[in-house]
Amino acid sequence: MQKQELLYAGKAKSIYRTEDPNYMIMEFRDDTSAFDGEKMEQLDRKGMVNNKFNAAIMERLADKGIETHFAELLSDNVCLVKNLKMLPVECVVRNRAAGSLVRRLGVEEGKELVPPTFELFLKDDALHDPMVNTALCVTFGWATEEQITEMKRLTLAVNTVLSDMFSKAGMILVDYKLEFGLFEGRIVLGDEFSPDGCRIWDSETMNKMDKDRFRQGLGSVIETYEEVGKRLGIEF
Repeated sequence: MQKQELLYAGKAKSIYRTEDPNYMIMEFRDDTSAFDGEKMEQLDRKGMVNNKFNAAIMERLADKGIETHFAELLSDNVCLVKNLKMLPVECVVRNRAAGSLVRRLGVEEGKELVPPTFELFLKDDALHDPMVNTALCVTFGWATEEQITEMKRLTLAVNTVLSDMFSKAGMILVDYKLEFGLFEGRIVLGDEFSPDGCRIWDSETMNKMDKDRFRQGLGSVIETYEEVGKRLGIEF
């Protein structure tokens, strides 16, 4: 399929219409941003690494019965995806305390969270993605209670699959965000899963292996993303 009209250009991805209304093309760019776009850089190979990383993760989730929007890789930084009607709510699971949870609650970074926490955030950069709850989602029409319940079920199912996968590769899946949309009336996993949207620590050294390397100026961002992928058996 060929990309046609540009539908959306985000911080790091562009979405294009195709000749088939059920499918779109998702292009991963080398753009990298943090702090709601306040810090931005171009990182060589980032689009390729995240595209192939995402493809591998989505395929493994599909093998476990979790439906995703991913259809196929088209090139190093482009893939074909189902055309979802995205819900404007991010689902966040935390297996360890880090980031905003530490700042909000004053808990120790790295504290193991049993059971894992599940949180909802409104996807709105202008409002800095505020935390919301099911009642607010229903009241403002962002998602129905039934949709939130299914999103939570799928998010925790993803956690079971990926936490085990990362653990076996010598890494801790600290936290991550997922986005969902509707495809033929079904809740389907959309957007991406890459080191850009999760926190990953080395199990032994606790070194950060995710986008925090960019946020905190730790360097070797893409090289570390590639290391994560190689540990998981992903080829770049």
